[in-house]
Amino acid sequence: MATNKNTSSKYDFITCKELIHEGSPNVYQLKPTKQNIESLTRMTLGEKNPNNKNKTILLVGETGAGKSTLINALVNFTMGVKWEHNVWFKIVEEEEKDQSETQTSDVIVYEMFGFEDQTLPYSLTIIDTPGYGNTEGTEKDAIISQRLFDLFRSKDGIHEIDVVGLVMKAAEWRLCDRLSYVFNSVMSLFGKDVEKNIVILITHSSAGKPRNALKALKAANIKCARNEKNEPVHFLFDNCQYQDRTEDVEDLEYSYKKATRGMSEFTDFLEEAAPQNLEKTVKVLNERIRLAACIQNLQERVEFIKLKQNEIQQIKEGLKKHEQEMKNNEEFTVEVDESYKDIEPIEGGRWGLVFFEGAVCCTVCEETCHYPCTVAHTPSSCEVMSNGRCTVCTNKCPVAAHVKETWRFVTKTRKVQKTLQDVKDKYEKNKGKTEEKMSLLKSLQEEMEDLEEKKTPLLYDAYEHVIRLEKIALNVVSVSTYVHLDFLIEEMKKKKDTEKVQKLEETRRSQKDEGFLGGVQYLYPALFKGK
Repeated sequence: MATNKNTSSKYDFITCKELIHEGSPNVYQLKPTKQNIESLTRMTLGEKNPNNKNKTILLVGETGAGKSTLINALVNFTMGVKWEHNVWFKIVEEEEKDQSETQTSDVIVYEMFGFEDQTLPYSLTIIDTPGYGNTEGTEKDAIISQRLFDLFRSKDGIHEIDVVGLVMKAAEWRLCDRLSYVFNSVMSLFGKDVEKNIVILITHSSAGKPRNALKALKAANIKCARNEKNEPVHFLFDNCQYQDRTEDVEDLEYSYKKATRGMSEFTDFLEEAAPQNLEKTVKVLNERIRLAACIQNLQERVEFIKLKQNEIQQIKEGLKKHEQEMKNNEEFTVEVDESYKDIEPIEGGRWGLVFFEGAVCCTVCEETCHYPCTVAHTPSSCEVMSNGRCTVCTNKCPVAAHVKETWRFVTKTRKVQKTLQDVKDKYEKNKGKTEEKMSLLKSLQEEMEDLEEKKTPLLYDAYEHVIRLEKIALNVVSVSTYVHLDFLIEEMKKKKDTEKVQKLEETRRSQKDEGFLGGVQYLYPALFKGK
């Protein structure tokens, strides 16, 4: 253990620390006990007393919002660190890493035990999520949501939350498209029961009331706890507590004490906040995964049907072209674009005993049921499975008919020559010879209609997922599923189901506020070109 004579002896008992900067203040890196839980990381400082009350905070925000500094400030406040102690502790490791090595999808749980007699009457758990909306793409954000899903449903995970903190800078005068996307993505994770536990944590706040930030939040229609003025419940944090104190000491001390007041106000709110069980949130996350998988499978099914119908149309045109040869029962050939299913390699693989990124596929329907499936080790533990059967594939096949591998089914086409006999063999089985010529074209038409009908169950399954989300989710439609909703509406219009079309359009309209559309523009910029 590194020590310094200027450090208050109050913290000598903390052996898991390392001096990283000597001066005013002395800065220490805390070295908590590290435990990997499947794809998650738990960092524990101190020993848990099950008889003591614990409060849990989930922090979310975009990259660069000051989340790491806020976590360190919370830790120092919990430990009872004051200005006169001339010391600062960091629990978040800020190693310089090559960008390719950065674990952007890690969710880290920090636990602070044994400090209940310092500042707070409870122990503290902080869930740190990686920055949303970073340069590595929205695919990483989907993985973050999956990690939280794993954390909330894991036996050793987190099952209650007291506060969800949306972290933003005080200088934000409007919610940019990216920040709108970030906040919408966060709200889309939770059930309606969490709304009053969501607060705004405003960092880099050295001035007075952050009027611009509050105005931006109002325009974005952020769903969160509200005060008596109907403003979002918010707390201000200055990010300068650890700065060198050799110059501007009086100003720094004033800012430090102001930041401490803000921290006191926040932790007082935290103490009074009623913890929310995450059972409904787990259901929301599960419904979103199943909705996304259902839509993806439906889109692939629609594309396959188009190709198949094109193939049948080519055969019909070929038969009409060779109508005389048909009457004379003469052989001829027609060239068609034949559609077929193939397998395509995907990126993925196994990491450890549990984590396995790949695709869950049905070998009977020859369909990709869930991709990317990022955690489930086997199909039986995949989120799209329920009561021993798949909720996505066309025939709702048993789990046993599925595999999870680093490949998926795709539809391809190839040029083939078909003879009259080939067509008869496929479409005229069990037909009497007298009706053979008359029924061939009819059989082709019936298959086209049958293919169209086969997508109906998937279409209505997707609709039911939306309806269930409307009942339990804080945000019914997430930014990432907005375009999926448009696709669903267009397909439902083809079914001429007016009632369901109206319901889906009402759901879509309810999301069209400034903040939501800003998020859509960030995720799907091509939709807004020329507007």
